[in-house]
Amino acid sequence: MSHKIIDLGSGFWNIRGSFKIGGLIDIGTQCSLVKLESGKFIFLDSYTLTDDVRDQVMSLTNNAEDVEAILNLHPFHTIHCAQMAKDFPNAINYGSKRHKQQVPEVTWAEDLVESKAVAERYPELEFSLPKGIHYISPNEMIHASSLLAYHPASRSLHVDDTFVTPPAKILKAVLPELGLHPTTKKALTDHPTAGQDYCDWAESIAEKWQDTRNFCAAHSDLVQFEAGEFKAALLKAVEKARPKLENA
Repeated sequence: MSHKIIDLGSGFWNIRGSFKIGGLIDIGTQCSLVKLESGKFIFLDSYTLTDDVRDQVMSLTNNAEDVEAILNLHPFHTIHCAQMAKDFPNAINYGSKRHKQQVPEVTWAEDLVESKAVAERYPELEFSLPKGIHYISPNEMIHASSLLAYHPASRSLHVDDTFVTPPAKILKAVLPELGLHPTTKKALTDHPTAGQDYCDWAESIAEKWQDTRNFCAAHSDLVQFEAGEFKAALLKAVEKARPKLENA
């Protein structure tokens, strides 16, 4: 996938990047840049910026001086954290407990990225952590959960792994336009109502953030929905998955 920055308006930019499995299959990745009311900027997730994309970001952010923080939302997305911290030395680095363990060379903020304290610091965004599944799964291969971030001004939803879209245009004709991560069932906690809790949470997201127009997914692409389409697509995905998750 090509490196590109997409201006979604109202102070929100989605940056599409490359992530290759085994050095061969590029499933893509992302980060997003958000302009705060103060005029400063924050990143959602880390990605090593290069070439024209780096030049554009540096131009927007006063050569990195105006980047206030980097919010690393997915506990298993750690590859680019160290480089991002070097490129934006003035930024506060927020991460999960796993980020701190996996990338100890970064100076991490005491507050965890999923904490209420961080959410209250950035009222330009709304955050939600999935219920019923492990945020940091004890199984290193299970990456279904991430902290979701919604930017009401641009109606943009930044989500890593938790909700997915077809990874290639050729598959959009045969796959649902929106689905749950394939490891969601394996990510369920041991609580007896975990499946129900997750589905209820996902349905609440469909309702709460139903105005979503720009769906920024880590390992597929930016998908743009018309009015009402995001809510309908997510509710359909939950309805399909609910029997399997509730009976897990």
